Amino acid sequence: MKKKLFVGNLSWKATEDTLKPVFEAFGKVVSIKIITDHTGRSKGFGFVEMETDADAQNAIQGLNEKLHLDRNMRVSLAQERPAGERREPRSGGGGYSGSGGRSGNGAGGGGYRSRDNNSW
Repeated sequence: MKKKLFVGNLSWKATEDTLKPVFEAFGKVVSIKIITDHTGRSKGFGFVEMETDADAQNAIQGLNEKLHLDRNMRVSLAQERPAGERREPRSGGGGYSGSGGRSGNGAGGGGYRSRDNNSW
């Protein structure tokens, strides 16, 4: 049975091609996927699918906290999400909220004064 591993704390220089021989030393690699943002830049984590449970356990024991390129990788079993389950959206993180401001009318602050509201 195939086992998917989570690989975290990846170097920004890591590619699927640099990871493959590292994991192949511990068994047959079925697939490798480094997660990227909308620009194609690595998010610093990915997934490696090993052919058997034994291969996956060997990779975890042999590679967790081991140096790859310039960072110590974190290797563990991936947590499977039930089919159809979606992650809760994150809140916060900046951006314009549309509230606040000095006038109290929900126009937001932002440092710009409305032409029709000279209250400040």
